Amino acid sequence: QLQVAESGGGLVQPGGSLRLSCAASGFSLDGYDIGWFRQAPGKEREGISCISSYSGRTTYTDSVKGRFIISRDSTKRTVYLEMSMVQPEDTADYFCAAVSGDPRYNICVLFPGEYDFWGQGTQVTVSS
Repeated sequence: QLQVAESGGGLVQPGGSLRLSCAASGFSLDGYDIGWFRQAPGKEREGISCISSYSGRTTYTDSVKGRFIISRDSTKRTVYLEMSMVQPEDTADYFCAAVSGDPRYNICVLFPGEYDFWGQGTQVTVSS
């Protein structure tokens, strides 16, 4: 059974850093695009970053560019989201998700509806 599970959330001060992990089970990361999404209270789920299965190309939404970094360790079947210079507006539940990649394309997308397998989420709170 294909599953992904997030971990690493918690309370962090503004300007601080946090690393989230997305561990895959039941499948190899090879051939799957992995995306990170977040949902703040009262807001829609938004895509913030993803990494393409075949090319390794990464995509970021504008609000996290230069602050967040997505990476993949295939041997550990884990995708990471390194968050730095966090701000209160980064407070949200963070989710990772997977979708089978297409070798014809070398870029992933940040549309939640395109992803098939979702984790339960991990909460990130940015507050002093």
